[in-house]
Amino acid sequence: MTRLLAALRAGLRWLSFALLALLILTPLAQILMRSVFNVPMAGAEELTRYFLICAVFVAAPLVTRDGGQIAMEEMQALVPARPRWWLQMLIEVSGIAFFGLMAAAAVVTTANNLRNQTATLEMPFWLFMAPLALGMALLAVETAARLAHTWRRGHAEEKHTVLT
Repeated sequence: MTRLLAALRAGLRWLSFALLALLILTPLAQILMRSVFNVPMAGAEELTRYFLICAVFVAAPLVTRDGGQIAMEEMQALVPARPRWWLQMLIEVSGIAFFGLMAAAAVVTTANNLRNQTATLEMPFWLFMAPLALGMALLAVETAARLAHTWRRGHAEEKHTVLT
């Protein structure tokens, strides 16, 4: 299971890099097409927006993996160790429930709108909503992995925030 997660994370990291590159290259191509060839690239704005959405939702599980989500660590540091452990467990369980609910909602919304498409590029709605469903499902998996880690550790994670 650990190897599978590691391979999935490596794939997500490379996909995130590719999406970031596409996010940069699409407006650049639009600028070049307009300035050099005087021909606008139809749908470049919608495509750029789609790459931004994909990059955010595909990379979000990696942010959770690295502990980069907002957790109000300054407030947690004020709580004694044992209650802080329970609080961290509650935060992880709540995250799993929320991300799972969002993934399910994205799948239901997509299923109810299979015939719809985006305005400019006429992209199928399922393709437009896929990053949300995938990202939320993977966020639930990463949050579950954090929960398992917190449970196995058996004590609260130390919170050391340095404010400059």
